[in-house]
Amino acid sequence: MIRLDLVLLAVVVLCALGTVAAQHRARSLFVELQKEQASARMLDEEWGQLQLEQSTWAMHSRIESVATSRLRMRVPPTERIQMIPASPPVGAP
Repeated sequence: MIRLDLVLLAVVVLCALGTVAAQHRARSLFVELQKEQASARMLDEEWGQLQLEQSTWAMHSRIESVATSRLRMRVPPTERIQMIPASPPVGAP
């Protein structure tokens, strides 16, 4: 009888230690998950800011103003513009 009690006590202690270890692991993983979710939120915010910045840099009016101010480009006079006819597609009769 005492032997059975000792075996049962050992099983109960092992189960309790296993439960504690599992809870500790679960809490550690939950903290890691929260950190990763915060990191993902920051990356999403940065992505949105980069998309906004890209659309600002690519605006037609901005490109035109940079071309005229910094690069000193201008629209050529109409007499210097030549229209080139489109060539027929390859294999067309």
